[in-house]
Amino acid sequence: MLFVITCLDKPDHGHVRAENREDHLGYLDALGDALVTAGPIMSDDGEKPEGSVLIVDFESREAAENFAAGDPYNKAGLFAEVGIRRWKQVFPKTS
Repeated sequence: MLFVITCLDKPDHGHVRAENREDHLGYLDALGDALVTAGPIMSDDGEKPEGSVLIVDFESREAAENFAAGDPYNKAGLFAEVGIRRWKQVFPKTS
């Protein structure tokens, strides 16, 4: 099942993002093929990360929730809000 995980950073927490970036990237890398795509939500000027969007393939919502809870960014207190929603891929078309 595909899930979209959206995370919004707390204001003025760029230092928390920077301090935990390598651990966060390693955490994502460990997902292997279960990670469909991921990247930061950027400010309108494209200069400042303000959150994250991830699309992941998990067997259950509980697995997605556990993954989000274990994200080093989340554990470090970066996020003001985390949302998890089921997602259906339409484009690009799959087989």
